[in-house]
Amino acid sequence: MKKKIQTSMEKETPAIQSWEVLILVAHHLDPKTLAIASCVSRSWLHSMSSDELWKPIVTTHFPSLSTLPSAVSYCHLFALGHSAALRRRQTLSKPTLSLSDLVFGVSITSKRESRVVAAASIPVDALVVDPPGVFSFGVGLEECVLMKNEGLEEVVKVTWNVVVKGWRGIFTLMDCERKVRFAGGGEEWFSQELPAPSCCSKVVASSVVADMKVGMCDSGGKVRVEKVRMGILSVVDWRYVGVEDGLRYLQHFLLT
Repeated sequence: MKKKIQTSMEKETPAIQSWEVLILVAHHLDPKTLAIASCVSRSWLHSMSSDELWKPIVTTHFPSLSTLPSAVSYCHLFALGHSAALRRRQTLSKPTLSLSDLVFGVSITSKRESRVVAAASIPVDALVVDPPGVFSFGVGLEECVLMKNEGLEEVVKVTWNVVVKGWRGIFTLMDCERKVRFAGGGEEWFSQELPAPSCCSKVVASSVVADMKVGMCDSGGKVRVEKVRMGILSVVDWRYVGVEDGLRYLQHFLLT
């Protein structure tokens, strides 16, 4: 009688398959454990890689990817997102260039007269970082100017080259023209988009620009260029990049 009851119960209660247990357990595993478990066997790989498991994981960890139209599995999508996140967190290597390796060459030329209004060639390590920690430098041009009449307005050409000492490399950060008004106590701003440090650098702009501010002073009814401040400015947050980031950018073009 007991045997008959047991046989009857076995017929009424379906046996739970091992893969069903596996799926139930898998729902409680973290992404790393799921990835390890998928290496056990082909059947485990199939069970641990289902979209049913990985879609909520992707939605939790990378919500911006969860709505991306994609032909790949959610497991693969998570792997892509995880790799991208690791790369973003990587510590950048120290630049091989240093400020002591560089010389800035700056000139401001009058287009109408074809004469240099101001010019200087300065070792960068002799300049003051302004403000501290960023790739922005100020220099006085007291001995490198020609006088201009107060209120004069004309087109000038501004160039800024950075040279590796010993002429081992040169890169033009700025070469632009525009009309300026010479006025005592006045300031003029110049900027130029910089290329991306890649194989497409000639056609693709980066997220930084070369920035220059020219300050003038009154001198007996005439005006002279007194100082220049130049730096590399990020267009993402409109702040000067750090010294290391600036050097890291320049070495793409100066050290080949």
